[in-house]
Amino acid sequence: QVQLMESGGGLVQAGGSLRLSCAASGSIGSINTMGWYRQNSGNQRELVAVITNWSFTNYGDSVKGRFTISRNSAKNTVYLQMNSLKPEDTAVYYCKAVLRTGSGFWGQGSQVTVSS
Repeated sequence: QVQLMESGGGLVQAGGSLRLSCAASGSIGSINTMGWYRQNSGNQRELVAVITNWSFTNYGDSVKGRFTISRNSAKNTVYLQMNSLKPEDTAVYYCKAVLRTGSGFWGQGSQVTVSS
């Protein structure tokens, strides 16, 4: 089992920046990949960014060049730096950890609202 605690969401004006954090606890030695997904009302949950244990990263097309995912292994924490935010980035952002077994665990979600 893995527990994920997210923080850092909030309200920001378009063009601004926010940083999300996701701290993992529990069976952290079994984690293979961590990432961020987002969902707004009426839409499916979509990939924002993922990072592997070897620091390989992948981004959703809509955030490439604006968002950066990183990890601090010593703190078992993954970060999402979001720059040049747009109103369409408004969503609930979820942290996800995937174990080597393939099992996935989700955080509680963090609201990000970008005003125009």
